[in-house]
Amino acid sequence: MLGMASLGRARVDVLTSVGLVVMWSSGFIGAELGTRTAPAVTVLAWRFLILALALTVVCLAFRVRTTRAALGRQAMLGLLCQVTYLGLVFSGARAGVPPGVVALIAALQPLLVATVAGPLLGERTGGLQRLGLVLGLAGVVLVVSADLRAEAAPMWAYLLPVVGMLGLAVGTVMERRWHPSESLLEALTIQAGVSAAAFFAVAAATGASTPPADGGFWLAVGWLIVLSSTGGYGLYVLVTRRQGATRVSTLLYLTPPTTMVWAFVMFGDAVPLVGLLGLVVSAVGVYLVLSRKTADSPRVRSGRLRDPH
Repeated sequence: MLGMASLGRARVDVLTSVGLVVMWSSGFIGAELGTRTAPAVTVLAWRFLILALALTVVCLAFRVRTTRAALGRQAMLGLLCQVTYLGLVFSGARAGVPPGVVALIAALQPLLVATVAGPLLGERTGGLQRLGLVLGLAGVVLVVSADLRAEAAPMWAYLLPVVGMLGLAVGTVMERRWHPSESLLEALTIQAGVSAAAFFAVAAATGASTPPADGGFWLAVGWLIVLSSTGGYGLYVLVTRRQGATRVSTLLYLTPPTTMVWAFVMFGDAVPLVGLLGLVVSAVGVYLVLSRKTADSPRVRSGRLRDPH
């Protein structure tokens, strides 16, 4: 019975991991669709407002109650993983940072998380896992190599995706360290509400809060709500809780090559040979990291690392 349970858990982990990569990658396509008709902050504001309202209705229907500690915890995670990450990554792209460079900066997150996950979380990595992390990054470099030769943006613009990546990394480590007891539904609802308030404040201040009268805009918003927020970020939180910060971050190595496939299917973008090579290299790197279970410290496994508040 124990073996069957372990096998069942392994299957769930595989399915959630694959789903995370596919759904997270869909966000880049949704962003492309949305920003064709409106500024990025307009897309983000309406994306999170509609999501927050929908999730609030579900919480009320199921009589979900939250505590002050949970509200503060998830508000902080929302500011880091949603507002800081998405807001600054979108802003960097708008400031002229090539998409491939943005993807490459974001791909530094697994290395950063793996570096701090050992001392902070007890998630130790072995030699093969460290090799896998390097290979994963090398694969991303191959996928985005064309954009690396693109015309440079102002130097300050590159700081935006860097800080955004740091926000997601810090939020990921905090999520794993806290082991929050609130449900996934509760977490997503609070984070969506905080994100909606933040992005609408920026949109109002910049005169970009009014949505365009274009059906493509609402199609993009719906795409981002269903696939990216509910699917992609929801699975990101779930995989973080089940498999750890290092493993969930490593899966993000596969999002640039998967986005390349999305772009081919949706927009007919060419898939270069070097991009396919990058996909293979990233996949090998991710396999090396995930094939060996990250050793958790006893405190992490028992779930005793809680929010001190």
